[in-house]
Amino acid sequence: MKYRVTLNDKIYEVEVENGEAMLLDEYVLEAPAAPAPVVAPVAAPVAAPAAAPAAPAAPAAAPVAAAGEQIICPMPGVIVKMNVKAGQAVKSGEVMAILEAMKMENEIMAPRDATVVQVLVNQGDKVDTGAPLIVLG
Repeated sequence: MKYRVTLNDKIYEVEVENGEAMLLDEYVLEAPAAPAPVVAPVAAPVAAPAAAPAAPAAPAAAPVAAAGEQIICPMPGVIVKMNVKAGQAVKSGEVMAILEAMKMENEIMAPRDATVVQVLVNQGDKVDTGAPLIVLG
């Protein structure tokens, strides 16, 4: 299986086969990717008198704070421990959560000194690769 792992602003592509890991490629992150905008579905316009134009539809609320860096799940698994809460300050390298995947506990660490803006998962939650876990400010 091939995995993409982000560690200390570097992305590593790793292939694991028969219990052995092999580094395929390494990239340096230039800037964190901005979250994709949430687009609300818009209903078809209803015929209205010319004197009363229809009000525009309000956009749907985003489930994640717009500002900040999202910490994403590197692989599918279960959150076995959440060490942070919203509003808490974290230091670079501090363990924020523990993810159990493939019968191993994987530490999800803070990439930099920051403040936790939002915790998006709880202990016991099943998460998929790429799922946002925590938002840092």
